[in-house]
Amino acid sequence: MPNYTTSYSKKPKKPHIRRGDATHLPSVNRRVQRKPGAQYLHHSQGFGRRGMAQRARRNNKRRPYAIIAVACAALLFVASVVWYINRGVTVSLNGSDVSVRIHSSVQQLINDQELDYRAGDLLAVDDSVLEKRGGEQYSVVVDGQQIEANALETTELVGGEQVEISGGRDQYEEHEIVATDIQPTLEVKGTGAIGYVETWGVMGRSEVWTGRVSGKTADRGVVQEAQNCVVRMTSVAPAEGKYVALTFDEAPSSYTGEILQILEEEGVSATFFLQGDHVEANQATARQIVQAGCEVGSNSYSDTDLSELSGDELRQQLTQGFEVISQATGESCSLLRPPYGLFSDADWAQAMDLVSAVVTWNLDSGDYLLPGADAVVENVVGSVSNGNIILLTDSEECGSQTVEALPRIIEGLKQDGYEIVTLSQLVDTDEELAEKLDVSKVSKPDNAVLPQLAPEEEQIEE
Repeated sequence: MPNYTTSYSKKPKKPHIRRGDATHLPSVNRRVQRKPGAQYLHHSQGFGRRGMAQRARRNNKRRPYAIIAVACAALLFVASVVWYINRGVTVSLNGSDVSVRIHSSVQQLINDQELDYRAGDLLAVDDSVLEKRGGEQYSVVVDGQQIEANALETTELVGGEQVEISGGRDQYEEHEIVATDIQPTLEVKGTGAIGYVETWGVMGRSEVWTGRVSGKTADRGVVQEAQNCVVRMTSVAPAEGKYVALTFDEAPSSYTGEILQILEEEGVSATFFLQGDHVEANQATARQIVQAGCEVGSNSYSDTDLSELSGDELRQQLTQGFEVISQATGESCSLLRPPYGLFSDADWAQAMDLVSAVVTWNLDSGDYLLPGADAVVENVVGSVSNGNIILLTDSEECGSQTVEALPRIIEGLKQDGYEIVTLSQLVDTDEELAEKLDVSKVSKPDNAVLPQLAPEEEQIEE
């Protein structure tokens, strides 16, 4: 075998690049591939690892400034809140303006102003002095309202209050109280066809005190006067114009539909006083009255003289009568015409809280006596005057007579210049009465109580 030796360099050979052939360099190839007129970003412009590092260094330098700015804003906010919570406001103290921290208590105002007034005395129940200056330390009035000693720490000032502080009031020793109620009495004043409660009765009070310190007992007498109840009887006096109200008792009956038709044809409305047991037997007709635009009141539950009933029986008659009407017509009712027009002072005392008004009449047609249609027409048209409440009857006994007389009555009233209205509309024509009376609801206040009858020799009539 021929002997020969293969030799090669242990170092790798460098690639041979021909001069002038720059296209073989990678970077050159990239430059060659770029399009003319295009703009390209370089690492030095913020991209790549070098640009990111530069941004990180800049952000790190800015972070302390940002933290300081946030902290300053937070401190400013907290300072603003603290200032707002503790800001000063002005109040008037005994006629002079003083500045206090908002929401300061009255006691803090007294302390800050270093006020010193003579305290009141501590009194026994018989008004003798147990301890000088042992009573209320200060008398404080804020915006016209007396502030008790135990409320000085909790009464806050927000600015603008009128504060009056002076020497303390005398105070009584702690004591036991035995109280006696004083019942209001009833007074019925005036005359007329409409009765209503003008002044409601309010309970009075007398007291006997026994001192826990002195052991003394003293009758303090009347500490609150009773307010007596006044029922006012009156009639309607229209402020201007001529008005009358047609009213029908004992409804409904089999003639009610004909009466409603006549009223509709004549273009007038009326007030029907419904008898409870009649309503139960004719519920559809009762509803028809309301649907026709007429007004309803109660004629009690049954045809009974209310003045002869006991208190419980009276209240049952009235309550049942109102409830039956409400159930049949959907209309709440508290307007009453008592049967025969009889409603005594005792009835008022026992049941005034159930009625808005008690209405009788000041012109009686007399139709229930069955004198004939001509007589009924003459009784009404020949005797009417302004503001009259006219009594007619819607019953089985005299319904046909009423139906015959009614068109002529309406015609005669219109010819005399009268406008025919419901009872509540008639009340509205009297401005003074309308301010005091709403026949649609009871006006009893929460603190009112039913009165008792005064002894006969003390009863007042006007």
